[in-house]
Amino acid sequence: MKSPSAPLFLFAYLVSLHLSGLSSLRGETVALAGLNVVPHVQSPNMRYRRAPDPEMGARVEIFLKNASEVPWQLTSDLEYRFDEKRPSQLLESGEWAWHDTPSARDGLPCGVPPGALTVWSFNSRGSKWAAGSSHRLTLGTGPETTSVDLDLTAPNAWLSAVTFDSSSDSIHPDKVFVHLANHTGADISIRRCRFWLPAEWADFLALLPQPWLNALDLFPQNGIVTKGDKGGFVAKTDPLPLTYMAIEVECARADETSFSLWAYLRIKREVFDLSGGWVASDIDGKNTLTMLPYLKTLKRMHINTGQIEEVGGYTDNAELYAQYPIKRFNRLANFQRYDADAMLPQIHAVEFLGEPQYGGGRPVPPQEVWKAFEPYQKTRLATTVTHSEERVWRYYAGLSDYPHYDAYRVTAPAADSWRSYDRWGGASISWGAPLETIGDMTRSLRDLNRPRPIAYWAQGAHDGWRTRSRERASPTPDELAAQAYHGLANRITSIYWFNLSLKSLVKFPDLIEPITRVNRVTLTIAPLVIEGDAYEYKRLLNEGKLDWDLSSITGKEGALFFANDLAYSPDNDTNTFEFTPRQAALTFRLPGYLSKPEEVFRVDADGVHEVEFTLAPDGLQINDRIDVAAVYVAAANRGLRQRLAQKHAELINEERAYAFDPASKASDLDSLRALLKP
Repeated sequence: MKSPSAPLFLFAYLVSLHLSGLSSLRGETVALAGLNVVPHVQSPNMRYRRAPDPEMGARVEIFLKNASEVPWQLTSDLEYRFDEKRPSQLLESGEWAWHDTPSARDGLPCGVPPGALTVWSFNSRGSKWAAGSSHRLTLGTGPETTSVDLDLTAPNAWLSAVTFDSSSDSIHPDKVFVHLANHTGADISIRRCRFWLPAEWADFLALLPQPWLNALDLFPQNGIVTKGDKGGFVAKTDPLPLTYMAIEVECARADETSFSLWAYLRIKREVFDLSGGWVASDIDGKNTLTMLPYLKTLKRMHINTGQIEEVGGYTDNAELYAQYPIKRFNRLANFQRYDADAMLPQIHAVEFLGEPQYGGGRPVPPQEVWKAFEPYQKTRLATTVTHSEERVWRYYAGLSDYPHYDAYRVTAPAADSWRSYDRWGGASISWGAPLETIGDMTRSLRDLNRPRPIAYWAQGAHDGWRTRSRERASPTPDELAAQAYHGLANRITSIYWFNLSLKSLVKFPDLIEPITRVNRVTLTIAPLVIEGDAYEYKRLLNEGKLDWDLSSITGKEGALFFANDLAYSPDNDTNTFEFTPRQAALTFRLPGYLSKPEEVFRVDADGVHEVEFTLAPDGLQINDRIDVAAVYVAAANRGLRQRLAQKHAELINEERAYAFDPASKASDLDSLRALLKP
């Protein structure tokens, strides 16, 4: 089965096969087209029972080009070494965490035509292979040996976000949002971009060059990204295949010398999905997803995804499923069924490994995680894995197409040591952790996996948590909202609520409306999140005490600004975190291309509102009264406010259309409760 644009580049591949023979990967046939080095990061604000390893490594992508006139043949027994060591030896010695090179693969050989790329990746464990180190890749044996120098210099410019979207409802993207960060110390200009794509999606190890895209929708319009700033472009294309690709962005320095920025990732249309977690459960032989009051509750909350694969009476009930659709989020190992055009719109992602950093008491080595995902690489199914512990999750960076993490800040089990946080004048608490560590972890996972988007399991209403240290075993509405907004502010592109089972919602009905309100805001601003990139983060202090977390997401259409209140405190009587609405005067940095926004307004669950603001040399100054968190928008052009207001109104109408509201109508809540009775 061909990808949507296959005829455009399949011809080049077929012509190459008429050339005589297949060469090995050696000699002058090898050209290093580029490197993508992602230095490891670790949050300094997290606290653990066991101190993290201070050595930082790097995630590396090597773009090797066939510079010969005959195809290469990649085989699992190909002779190559890194610093005279095989990848297996680097794994055994602990220098690498995982690698994606031919010796790890099943299903070879694979031909790489002349002029095509193949991408090899690895993730290191320590400083020996960290950013700034130098190494040598040796290919072949004896007199036919050649080598490629790998200079892993920490980048001073990089692709910070690459996100795919569609101008229609098609699963095949036809536009790409590309953001780059410039830390070179001088201005750089964006010249052009091209994609490297396989002939068919299953042939992703051989990437063929597509025509350069010169007509880019640039921001700033002149394409010049000033030093210390970010910029980018929107690239419009023919429908893209759902497979792996390399993206090359050619830039220029002030002296007109050019250089390319590279990244390797799976093409997937980005949609802001909202998961309810384990929404399917059996009650007296009947699955909850066949119960209309529960389905209406989920859909009124804007839940469109769950940890499901096939549910009898629901997914096989065409009429019911069409009226109350929930995307699949599970193993999906039946490729013939799930990797099909009709099924793909009903799928969020592949997820089946649980939390491999824990692994039921035995951490699953990263290379084993890579091996479990390998069969999916030849499909159109995007993979995701649950990251659990920021202390070590850098070793798992890059393993999945769409990484996510879970971390709950009150009552729930946690990887970090809650008593070790010195957050409130030395007070030590066991029932909660600083809520703003959600932001710390989001930034960590995002930066380790750039330019791929990420997702987050938010703490919701779960009936399974137990605690002796406070009466309430789930978050309060304010605790719940604060955690969700810390994640959203640092650019996640899906939220997975844990856990909106029927039992959970009945046990904590006061969280139904708070979750609905967060979801309503999220879907209102989702287009700006999808097209944007995390721009700036800063933490404000007041007389040495935490005051505000300020974060922004910027893109061509405008900027999102988030203010998260850090002046909350633990209530010693209830063992809950308490917030007090307060007035704030806050300043957000504006990117150069948005220095004079046409509209500035606030978005909340009740709609779109005026806000007091001024434009100053140091950015956008906002004066507002904030309760837990606030979201503001600066629009590049007029009309964005109206579009977001219209989206908000549509969401309200969707909620009302279900004519079922257990959050505010006692009889509807009684209907939910009745579902649990035998």
